[in-house]
Amino acid sequence: MIKYSEIRKLLNIQPEKDFENKQANVTHYLHNKDNGVAHYFEEPATEYLVNHKQIRQSKLFNWDIPFPTPKNPKFKFIDLFAGIGGLRIAYQNNGGKCVFSSEWNKFSKITYEENFGEVPFGDITQYDENKIPEHDILLAGFPCQPFSIAGVSKKNSLGKKHGFLDETQGTLFFDIARIIKAKRPKAFMLENVKNLVSHDKGRTFKIIYNTLKELGYSVHYKVLDGQYYVPQHRERIIIVGFDKKVFNGDEKFEFPSNPEKNKKFKDILEPEIEEKYTLSDKLWNYLQDYAAKHKAKGNGFGFGLTNLNGISRTLSARYYKDGSEVLIPQNDKNPRRLTPKECARLQGFPEKFVIPVSNNQAYQQFGNSVVVPLMQAVAEQVVKVLITKK
Repeated sequence: MIKYSEIRKLLNIQPEKDFENKQANVTHYLHNKDNGVAHYFEEPATEYLVNHKQIRQSKLFNWDIPFPTPKNPKFKFIDLFAGIGGLRIAYQNNGGKCVFSSEWNKFSKITYEENFGEVPFGDITQYDENKIPEHDILLAGFPCQPFSIAGVSKKNSLGKKHGFLDETQGTLFFDIARIIKAKRPKAFMLENVKNLVSHDKGRTFKIIYNTLKELGYSVHYKVLDGQYYVPQHRERIIIVGFDKKVFNGDEKFEFPSNPEKNKKFKDILEPEIEEKYTLSDKLWNYLQDYAAKHKAKGNGFGFGLTNLNGISRTLSARYYKDGSEVLIPQNDKNPRRLTPKECARLQGFPEKFVIPVSNNQAYQQFGNSVVVPLMQAVAEQVVKVLITKK
């Protein structure tokens, strides 16, 4: 048996430099040696491992990583636009085996590999859908900036296109559709910002909904709020679909009911905090002046000083800039921003989740991620339908 930590050193695994997907092929090959899909990665992987006979011939691996695959998985899934793996944790906790992951951001790939022992493949727009293994469930938290309120406002101010007219991010949904069409998963789960429903007067969502239906899937969607699982107001639309050829449109799927809301913001805070997280006088004065200026105009823009016994505003990817949307009051000093560890807790990530990147990168990663326990609750309902059919 060989440890993954040893493989990482022997192969000098560096996800941020895997421009040709060589290490992605190797780690996917090793992860899938025992489940019938290794052949999708075998040729490039064995070529890369030509000088590493011990790894190439080993059939037993000690996945000494924070989140190994369940020993006896119930189903297979793929993780597109994977980010740092929030959806992966949710579905692994429900008994799933990830057989393919994709993420283009090099810093997110570092975090993903550190926690799952797998280098995600890069740009999914350049990847042949026929080279993706068969799977039961497709997961995708596709980029939300073209549809988010903040993203649309910024693009409008810069005179740029948004939604499906955003040529870099807005059309990525159609890569999901391309893969669904080719691989026919039994089910899928997509996640995006609440504004997707109303973007472009509802026309954007209508295109997505109709595209998925035309592919032969019954589609369920709902806006869910993470505040029932973590002390953060975070609304996201979840789109779930089931193949009509498998379930005949009779899958009996229901989104989870909201549990009793009993989370308090203070519960996610660390006891001792470095002084660097406290806002400088210059930044704190700027935020107060900015809020006052917009209040005078009748706008609601400004910093958010969080009630420690309540919940916070939505954590965003821009949190690294000034931390203004989620500030923590302090006695006799300026408020402070969250630490990366507190951001992880605010999103419901397990305590053992490793953060191997800089604070600025961590803030962006958690701001772009999902509320893990909420996704896990939805996953439970999806898997229940899948297992019942099996």
